[in-house]
Amino acid sequence: MKKKQIAITLGIMCLLLTIAICVQIRTMNSASSTVSQTLADNELRDQVLRMKERYDNASNDLANAQKELERIRQAATQDDETAEAKEQELKENNMILGNTDVTGEGVEIVLADAVNISSSLSASDQIIHYGDIQDVVNELRNAGAEAIEVNGQRIVNTSAITCEGNIIKINGERIGSPFTIKAIGSKDLLYGALERAGSILDWIRDAGNTATVTKQDNITINRYSGVISHEYLHENR
Repeated sequence: MKKKQIAITLGIMCLLLTIAICVQIRTMNSASSTVSQTLADNELRDQVLRMKERYDNASNDLANAQKELERIRQAATQDDETAEAKEQELKENNMILGNTDVTGEGVEIVLADAVNISSSLSASDQIIHYGDIQDVVNELRNAGAEAIEVNGQRIVNTSAITCEGNIIKINGERIGSPFTIKAIGSKDLLYGALERAGSILDWIRDAGNTATVTKQDNITINRYSGVISHEYLHENR
């Protein structure tokens, strides 16, 4: 009888010990997960702060450069008989370079991924790729567009449309579907270039994606917000 009681007591103690060990392991795993998440959050926060610092520095550099340009412009045109002509030339150059907000007639294009997925088409074909945006931008340039913007990003000489995995970036900024492309130029010529038979928009539509074009009498495109720098370009003297 005593042996039976001892066996029962030992069994209960082993059970309690097993439960205690399991609880401790779970507690340690939870603590480890919390520490890992905290480290990941801190790393992400540091990256955001570093990116914000670089952006703020670039913005300050741009603001200082614009102030210096304005100072030089005023000094160069002061008491000059051709001051008005130089002022107009400078404004036109800034518009071409993308340094000023501009308005004018043109077209607005909206590209969006397919809503109703077709099993007869490749899944990859039923989304808008960066190459589709590049082709539309090139089509607009060939048709004489004087200013182009994609999802608020002004397209200038140094603009890059890239793809990193499934992320599309313009001027280093992430953009996503739907893609709104604005272009200033002859609205009839731009519209005709995009809606001709066999155009890039036809290819996009054939894959089930959305591609609309509308003529606009008054489009506003904002200036390029980045800093245009040239490392290898120099004046030919």
